[in-house]
Amino acid sequence: MSASEIARDIQEQLATGDAGAILDRIGRLQPFDRAEMLAGLPHEEQLRLVSLLPTNVAAETLEYLEPELQYRILDHLDEHVAAAVLQQMSSDTVVDLLLALHPHQAARLKAWLPPEYRQRLQTLMTFPENTAGSLATIDYIAAREGWTVQQALDHVRKVGHEAEVVSYIYVVDARGRLVSVASLRELILADPRAPLSSVGRKDVISVRATADQEEAARILSRYDFVALPVVDNHDRLIGIVTVDDIVDVIHQEATEDIHKLGGSEPLAESYFKTPVWLLFRKRVGWLLVLFVAQAYTGTVLRHFEATLSQMVALAFFIPLLIGTGGNTGSQTVATLVRALAVGEVDFRDILRVLGREVATGALLGTVMAVASYVRAVTLGVGFELGPVVALSALFIVVWASTVAAVLPLVLHRLGVDPAVVSGPFITTLVDGTGLFLYFTIASLLLQAG
Repeated sequence: MSASEIARDIQEQLATGDAGAILDRIGRLQPFDRAEMLAGLPHEEQLRLVSLLPTNVAAETLEYLEPELQYRILDHLDEHVAAAVLQQMSSDTVVDLLLALHPHQAARLKAWLPPEYRQRLQTLMTFPENTAGSLATIDYIAAREGWTVQQALDHVRKVGHEAEVVSYIYVVDARGRLVSVASLRELILADPRAPLSSVGRKDVISVRATADQEEAARILSRYDFVALPVVDNHDRLIGIVTVDDIVDVIHQEATEDIHKLGGSEPLAESYFKTPVWLLFRKRVGWLLVLFVAQAYTGTVLRHFEATLSQMVALAFFIPLLIGTGGNTGSQTVATLVRALAVGEVDFRDILRVLGREVATGALLGTVMAVASYVRAVTLGVGFELGPVVALSALFIVVWASTVAAVLPLVLHRLGVDPAVVSGPFITTLVDGTGLFLYFTIASLLLQAG
């Protein structure tokens, strides 16, 4: 059953006031499905439904809504109900909500939170967007290093229902510095009288709060953790990043790379939420840059006008050769941008990468040279132009592979997102230089002939 059909059923039950049936129906839905259904209801019925739900269920449902809708619902609920729901929502969701609101609106919501909790959230809000700190949640379980295993287990039972992840217990010293991490399994299997310091790992894998969110994603995926501790510059534990947040980061970064590889700036909102005017603004800049760069192609043709007029058949192969060069460059860029994103290559590997891509380009170029020669023969100009076209295809493919191998690594070294070396950009660059190679080879071979 779709969200709209469920919403209609809930509306009918709200109209009859059958709270039992509503709670039974809602209880069988996943949180995401509840949120999708809630978003489809009229505002007044949204408020009635949230007021009927248990606080924890309402909080879990609101977490999947956009911040604007979250605030609209909380703002119109009875204040004591809204405050209880807000306090039950995960801390990272609350931070995102507060940052999305006007300061006056955010201040009103903050007033509903306990002072200590509010202060900890304020710390998370100081970290720049797209850093590990901005992703962190404070809904974790921490224990003192001087405790016994039994004390730690008692603490888990006491506060575990408030934690987003109970798989790990983070052990801190008196100053809040992270000293070790113990899994719940290790605690359960350990001697209850043993000191907590004897359980778990002291070589803790963590991430700095100021590190880029991509770094957190790489670490979490590399070690297959469920959560990753986030520490400040003094190794004090400030929160954890959970795997569900990392999935969102990976999705976001992949989307940005795809947009950039297509020659467009990334969209901040989903496609249908982005106005046409903003779509225009995101694309027009790159199109103008590519237009100016493409003008170089005309300059090359003008420079070799005499050669082209002597052998008009040269023009037959222009689209074939520059298209082949552009496609080769796009393939190489896509491969390296992804390898850079997942940490498989770095600027230090530039010579190895260059060697591999030149070798690959030589093999591809040889195949394309043979195919180009065959094409020249089928057009009836193979005897005169076959060698020119074949040799040009070889050189253009190797050149495209070389340029596309070096540029992403250099840009990455300079701190520029290598995805900006998009397919259209490489294609445009190779078009002009490829034509220059083609006509230079044609001039040399035809004059020699």
